[in-house]
Amino acid sequence: MPTRNATRVEPERIEPDRDPADALLEQLAWLLDAKYRIPGTPIRFGLDAIAGIVPVLGDLPSGLVQAGLVGMAMYYYKVPKSVVARMVFNVLLDTTVGSIPVLGTIFDVGYKASLKNVTLLREAAAGGGARRR
Repeated sequence: MPTRNATRVEPERIEPDRDPADALLEQLAWLLDAKYRIPGTPIRFGLDAIAGIVPVLGDLPSGLVQAGLVGMAMYYYKVPKSVVARMVFNVLLDTTVGSIPVLGTIFDVGYKASLKNVTLLREAAAGGGARRR
């Protein structure tokens, strides 16, 4: 009887009651902000911090992806304007400060704008402030 390889990673399955748009937003935010961990520390970072190593040019693509996440929240969830404003502020702050060499990369590791925006979206949805399309 063949033994099962303990290191094999099983694909993540989305629960039937979970909205695929929710899963997409969470996975993109995780990819941008927390996919990797510095060994021996609890510090996590994602593609946003890695791309930010290239001054200015590295932060533009991640800023565009984050803007797309905000757009999806606006279109799909119909979040209130106050929540959209906070999400846009997070994206602008992350993109602007993140474009500063060295300091911006450190800021990207600590600020995690995409995860903050997903949290804002969840809070708006839980509090009845967001309406799904």
